[in-house]
Amino acid sequence: MTTMTVQRGVDLAAGAVQATKVYGEGEAAIRALDDVDVAFESARFTAIMGPSGSGKSTLLHSMAGLDDLTSGHVFLGKVELGALSERQLTVVRRDRIGFVFQSYNLVQTLDALENMTLPMALAGRKPNRDWLDVVIDTVGLRDRLSHRPSELSGGQQQRVAVARALASRPDVVFADEPTGNLDSRSGNEILGFMAQAVRDLEQTIVMVTHDPVAAAYADRVVFLGDGRIVGELADPTPASVIDRMKQLGG
Repeated sequence: MTTMTVQRGVDLAAGAVQATKVYGEGEAAIRALDDVDVAFESARFTAIMGPSGSGKSTLLHSMAGLDDLTSGHVFLGKVELGALSERQLTVVRRDRIGFVFQSYNLVQTLDALENMTLPMALAGRKPNRDWLDVVIDTVGLRDRLSHRPSELSGGQQQRVAVARALASRPDVVFADEPTGNLDSRSGNEILGFMAQAVRDLEQTIVMVTHDPVAAAYADRVVFLGDGRIVGELADPTPASVIDRMKQLGG
């Protein structure tokens, strides 16, 4: 069985080995991911950046078990997702992975608390109330729990979505442009909550973004270009991210 050699000596939440994703065939084939090796440490906030079409969302979706690779391997801890049956993968996605979408993806007929706990309700499990209380307070929504999405601002709706991703205490939360539909103030609030979840709750978050300010909330930035890892940056600032993007032609 393939192992993730990059995990030696480091507590890793997820990673990819020789991850390749090709759409189409022949001359029309598009290589969205091209032999990618990457590792994501536990209890760390990692941002993925790159030009449009660089493979950011494809990598994220593959890491989250939402998309199959053409070749290569993705891991959640020591579990290789590609080796699982569809039923096993469904359980892993439900119990060990959280996902935050740009479009919130809330159920309009449920209130905020019901939306937060929906994945566990569907699985027939009750949430850990102590943990849920910590998540609710972390995202600052205790006075909005009985409100439906239509009664919440965009920023509040995305906070519900972040809380939903955190509520089951997953191994990793994957976030795809989570502030893309928000104004800068609401977006910064969401990013602050996510950074706090990493710092205070020891959550692991991997986020795709095109925004240097958003990336600066992360502990580390991984840069993609033409489906390959083309650079990394630790302890990013908006200025250092912009400089690196310029160097990479992004």
